[in-house]
Amino acid sequence: MKNRLEDLVSTLQAANSLEDLQAVTEALRDHYDVLHTVYHWVNSVGERFGAGTYSAEWVDRYLEKDYLRIDPVIFGCFQRFTPVIWKSLDWSSKAAREMFQDAMDHGLGNQGFTIPIRGPNGQFALFTMNATAEDDAWETFVDDNTRDLMIISHELNKKALEFEKWGQDVQSPTLSPRELTAMTCLAKGMNRAQSAAEMNISEHTLRVYIESARHKLGAMNTTHAVARALSTGIIIV
Repeated sequence: MKNRLEDLVSTLQAANSLEDLQAVTEALRDHYDVLHTVYHWVNSVGERFGAGTYSAEWVDRYLEKDYLRIDPVIFGCFQRFTPVIWKSLDWSSKAAREMFQDAMDHGLGNQGFTIPIRGPNGQFALFTMNATAEDDAWETFVDDNTRDLMIISHELNKKALEFEKWGQDVQSPTLSPRELTAMTCLAKGMNRAQSAAEMNISEHTLRVYIESARHKLGAMNTTHAVARALSTGIIIV
């Protein structure tokens, strides 16, 4: 187990793209046998980036419902410097409880553990593991693994800071004509059904183009992908 973890840290240290970070989060999920591993951060100009195993449906849902305003994990971690087990946070409000149920309906487990990280110039990041487990078992997992997870979280943050200049020193990715059209439709405010109709394709096929573009752009979700495509001039509306 220790050698495998050392291999993962070495892979992380050698990462040179957001796609590499994504692969590391997936490997960490499998190594620790949890449902999800997620790392996301805000850079010095307020852009949000991330890598992790939450479904695109849940990420889009989180943004659509603007859960950032009420998420006890965000508020709890912003107020402290030490790792936190989700159940120790304040979930007493109706909005927070409904958000948590919505999360589980979208594939998240009932347990979470998040490490807050602070970098230079106001950078704030979170490293999270999520699973389905009984309270005692989850507390044991956290006790056994916190030290290693702290190391991993800070290695991830080092890479995030290296990638801060994305788009300045790195050549912008090339999207296919269909990927460009899909991104352009979304940038114009069309929903997925409207975009698929505009392109005369099924919503399933549209999703393939969107996901391909998202990965090429190194974006954590569809909204982020559109923003990156616009900011780098890949698409113009």
